[in-house]
Formats: sequence, structure tokens, C-alpha cells
Amino acid sequence: MLQVTTDNRGDWYVLWVSGELDLVTSPRVRQRVHDAVAEGRRHLVLDLSAVRFCDSSGVGVLIAARRLLSSCGGEFRLILPADGGGAAPGAYATRGAGAGGAHVNRVLAALGVRRLFAVYADVDDATGGTAEPLSA
Repeated sequence: MLQVTTDNRGDWYVLWVSGELDLVTSPRVRQRVHDAVAEGRRHLVLDLSAVRFCDSSGVGVLIAARRLLSSCGGEFRLILPADGGGAAPGAYATRGAGAGGAHVNRVLAALGVRRLFAVYADVDDATGGTAEPLSA
């Protein structure tokens, strides 16, 4: 099951995604990103710290979102914990995945696309304007 909630943080529109980002659920995230851009939002953060599983469909959505925001002069940032520290307490992986968010980080790194994204440790860092992205 996938859940997506939203919030505004200054100029930034934040989507908190939790659950599994796969073939069945990734179209919902893609649609939320497209809706945000259609509404005129140009600064988007996807918090994936509570995503337990991500397949190639989910990776495709992230790459497409980056491309979409870039094409309209916007910015796209991800929240991905390196060690799963951003996961909700008691959140266990399914399908052999690691703790929340860390799985996505490992998948992006293994595919060689992690460097394409501006990745931050948390939403405050991503939207605050003073923190640098984490290194790939």
C-alpha cells in the first residue's frame, strides 16, 4: 500500500511518500508530481524516507519527475536516509528490502542514477536553503 501526503514549506511543495513504490503504485506518485507542476509549483521535494520498496517503475517515476521539473526551470529534491534512520519505528521491509528509504538509496546507487538527484537528509535541510545536498 502506498500513501502520499503533501505540505507547503515556503516555496517548496513536499510530497511524503510511504509504503511500496512499484508497478502498481508508482502511477499515483507520477500523477501527484504532474498535478503539482500543472498547478504552477516549480520547487518539489519527495520525502522517500518511509518507502520500504522501490522497483524499476518507481525509479522511472523519480527520473521522469526530475526531468519534468528541470524542463520547466524548477528544482527537484529527494529525502533519502543512508541507513534507514528516517523510517518509522517498527517499519520492516517487504520483498527483502531494507528499512524505509535506505532501500531506495541503495537501488538508485546500484543503478548508477543516484548522482542525478539532489538528495538531502531531511525536509528541513531540503527546504531551508542553507544545507548542501548529500554526496552521492
